[in-house]
Amino acid sequence: MTALDDAYANAAHIPGAETFPPAWEKAAAAFRNARDGRVQLDQSYGAHPRQRFDLFLPDGVASGLLVFVHGGYWKAFGRRDWSHLAKGAVTRDWAVAMPSYVLCPDARISDITQQIAAAVTELADEVTGPIILAGHSAGGHLVARMLAPGMLPLDILGRIRHVMPISPVADLRPLLRTGMNEILRLDEAEAAAESPVLQPVPQTPVTVWVGANERPAFLDQARWLAEAWGAGHVVAAGKHHFDVIDPLTDPNSDMLERLLT
Repeated sequence: MTALDDAYANAAHIPGAETFPPAWEKAAAAFRNARDGRVQLDQSYGAHPRQRFDLFLPDGVASGLLVFVHGGYWKAFGRRDWSHLAKGAVTRDWAVAMPSYVLCPDARISDITQQIAAAVTELADEVTGPIILAGHSAGGHLVARMLAPGMLPLDILGRIRHVMPISPVADLRPLLRTGMNEILRLDEAEAAAESPVLQPVPQTPVTVWVGANERPAFLDQARWLAEAWGAGHVVAAGKHHFDVIDPLTDPNSDMLERLLT
């Protein structure tokens, strides 16, 4: 493992990292079961079997739609691993959608970006009112990319009230020199084109959120994006890359308050 590979290796630096994925899976299944009758599972937004979303509905009329895009370095996980993260927003009367996407190497990152744009466009017809985008890690990259010129139809872009990239990869160019690029298959042109730090500054309000205990590379990535865009920048005390998303389950958390208001 090179120094740059280690810089972007999260699990190797989180005690008990192997316990997190099964815990996420268990919590996600429990939340889906608890929302019986208030959830629409396995809805299609494209032809590929992974182009599906789950939509969690509040008990009353939805105040708007939160779309959460999962991470995993564009090559791991799916929507069913994260259902429980809808709990906080659903409790606050927001509908929450979670799309999956085709993973690398079966898709390039630029393809995945287009898939998420298609998912957001489809989901905009499902729920009226404002739209909020949040994503974690690679998902943080993907929601940031939604603000690139021409990525979304103007009427949908106009409904987006807030975007929160959580621990995002905002500059993909360092990944060219990592071993994971054997799967991601980035070249220099795509890495630059897919880097939110190189996009025009968006008009939509953005808050970049990152854990204080994350790898220095992720602290840098979050800072680079916040500085490039003049965006809000929150460094959450005591949080690492795997638990920085936990506040999404708590309707009273600072993260949900910042995201939804």
